[in-house]
Amino acid sequence: MKDIRIALLDMNNNHVNQGFRNIKEISEAFRQNSEENVSIEVFDVRYKDEIPDIRDFDIFISSGGPGNPHKEGLDWEIKYSDFLDAVYNHNKEKEDKKYLFLICHSFQIGSIHWNLGNVCPRKSYSFGVMPIHKTEEGEREFLFKNLSNPFYGVDSRAFQFIEPDHDRFEELGMKIVAIEKFRPHINLERAVMAVRFSEEIFGTQFHPEADPASMLENLKDEKNRAAMIENFGREKYLETLDRIDDEDKIVLTRAQILPAFLQFAKKKYSEENRCNCLK
Repeated sequence: MKDIRIALLDMNNNHVNQGFRNIKEISEAFRQNSEENVSIEVFDVRYKDEIPDIRDFDIFISSGGPGNPHKEGLDWEIKYSDFLDAVYNHNKEKEDKKYLFLICHSFQIGSIHWNLGNVCPRKSYSFGVMPIHKTEEGEREFLFKNLSNPFYGVDSRAFQFIEPDHDRFEELGMKIVAIEKFRPHINLERAVMAVRFSEEIFGTQFHPEADPASMLENLKDEKNRAAMIENFGREKYLETLDRIDDEDKIVLTRAQILPAFLQFAKKKYSEENRCNCLK
């Protein structure tokens, strides 16, 4: 069997980021626990204008990152749009599928790229451990299989995807699988938190890679700490710190979603290779 080749797309624009460290750790654990040979290569998309050639890789994980997800006339934005089209169109036309996971900033860019709804600034920066609700489609989503409803994820964003265009979703065969916590006392649209873009492409507005250590490191930043206290109150902030390493919260989310995606991609890749060998 051919090697499994993973490309990690760093969207942090040269900002220090705990999330990308976590993505590398999860990918490395997958490599070490695989019987197959697995290679991992990092691409600095925004700072160095690096983008993978999809012919050279089988699995792509594109990270979160700071800033505006709408185009600002930069060279990397054109390359990244072409990359999204290349993966999507390849999977429609070819038997050897390419698997892509989009996180936070990448998820917002993908949602804008496919014209799925309104991606706009939040009234205030959001940071914290949030309950995330599965939709009816989300109850059937295999990446959420071992998670409760709601489950918990780390939220870190200045933008949000709201007001989804359901006709557009139906046209493209895409599905909303998770949404923001219902807050009846706040008259605001609930954000879309996860989308099944296709069998091979998945994305989350939250950070499925986050672990307690990275969360605590991020809370050393005054902006994050202030945002969490503003959004939840000081009592909830202190409770979150106390329960941050509970096995049924972000620890479970980290252990489930990205590892399950990588295992699914590997299984499908192995099946495709066996079929090709038999032809």
